[in-house]
Amino acid sequence: MTGQIVKALSGFYYVDTGKGEPIPCRGRGKLRHQKMTPLVGDQVEITAMPDGTGMVDAVHPRKNQFQRPMVANIDQLIIVASGAVPVTDPFLIDRMAAVAEWKGCEPVICFNKWDLAQVDGLAALYQKAGFTTLKVSAETGEGVPELAALLAGKLSAFTGNSGVGKSSILNAIQPDFSIQVGEVSEKLGRGRHTTRHVELFRVGDGLVADTPGFSSFDVDQMEAIPKEDLAAAFREFRPWLDRCRFRGCAHVKEKGCAVREAVKAGEIDPSRHKSYVRLYEQAKDIKPWENKTE
Repeated sequence: MTGQIVKALSGFYYVDTGKGEPIPCRGRGKLRHQKMTPLVGDQVEITAMPDGTGMVDAVHPRKNQFQRPMVANIDQLIIVASGAVPVTDPFLIDRMAAVAEWKGCEPVICFNKWDLAQVDGLAALYQKAGFTTLKVSAETGEGVPELAALLAGKLSAFTGNSGVGKSSILNAIQPDFSIQVGEVSEKLGRGRHTTRHVELFRVGDGLVADTPGFSSFDVDQMEAIPKEDLAAAFREFRPWLDRCRFRGCAHVKEKGCAVREAVKAGEIDPSRHKSYVRLYEQAKDIKPWENKTE
């Protein structure tokens, strides 16, 4: 049978085959020999056992995978930001959006608490850069239907700095989700020795990775992008990358850099380039073995 892993906990992979409750499965020994660790979000082949459990026989090819949390095949990363307390640093938005681009999933910029602070200039910046940008208020419901529509039929993950309202947004989309979160929190707790597991939850017509209370997609947990991949992770840089005077241009301070010229001409926002330079300086010191995905 074919199914999707919707939870990994205590050595079991819970596989949703679309026929009743997810089947708790163990991984075949051959997966260990292949150095393949099944992840939540994986499409897998399983064999059902007489006792109601199963065995994961094979893992289908992934479109992407994240290291922290260990999850695969994310379609879109919903980056929740706020112009009200706590105010989101645009650098954090740029960093998360770049990671999403690098991983091959679509970034969606969601400005919550729009009823408290309308950051029109910032929203316009990301719209100009080519991002789907939403103005949302979990309190008033503004923008919630539009966000719910984007979740339909996709596997999404929410990220953003603490306090921006990720939980509130999900509860505004699906009010009974708060009950589900409460049940999970009560069962697992948040203690020092509690295992933090990853799980997919049905929200409307889509799936959301993890619970908003756990919010494992935190900025500081994300892998750093290698410097050679970084420029392409800024989508508005791409038309200019092959126009630089020298091959291997870092797009930081080089003469004849087409990206820097595009910044001067107003084609690329200076704040986006500033974030790129900051990430590039960080990436220069990263060794290849420090960025393993498994």
